Amino acid sequence: MNDDKTERPVKTANQRGAARLAAVQALYQMDVGGTGVLEIVAEYEAHRLGQELDGATYLKADVAWFRSIVSGVVRDQVRLDPLIAAALQDDWALSRLDSTVRAILRAGVFEITDRKDVPVAVIVTEYVEIAQAFFDDDEPKLVNAVLDRIAKQVRGEAKK
Repeated sequence: MNDDKTERPVKTANQRGAARLAAVQALYQMDVGGTGVLEIVAEYEAHRLGQELDGATYLKADVAWFRSIVSGVVRDQVRLDPLIAAALQDDWALSRLDSTVRAILRAGVFEITDRKDVPVAVIVTEYVEIAQAFFDDDEPKLVNAVLDRIAKQVRGEAKK
C-alpha cells in the first residue's frame, strides 16, 4: 500500500509532537542565545520544520502549534515561571535547572494552562518523551512530576 521508497523511522512523530520538540529547541535557543521570538520563529519555519539542515532532516511539524507554544511561552513567562517554581522541591530554584529542562517545563505548563482542549495525559507524555530524548537520568522524572503537580493544581486532574 505504501509505495514510498524512503525509509520510515521506527516510531513516527505526529505533527504536533514534532512542533512540541521544535518549540522546546527554539525556547532553549532563545534562552541561551538571547534570540528574539520573531527571529527564532522565522528561522525555524524557513530552515528547520520539515527541512534538511546540516545533514539532519527535521520532522514535518504543525507550524501553527509551534508558533502557539513559542509565542505563548514568551508572552506568558511571568505567569508560567512562578507555577513551575512552586511545583519544584523547596531547595530548587527555577534558575538552577538545565536550560533544556526549563524550556520543556515552560512549554508543557503553557499547554496545560492554555490548551484545555488537549488532555493532560497527552501533554505530560509528550513532554516526558522529549525529556527522555535529551536526558538519561532524573530529568524525565522531574518533568513528569512537575507537570503532573501543575495539572492537578490548574485542571484538577493528573496524567492517568
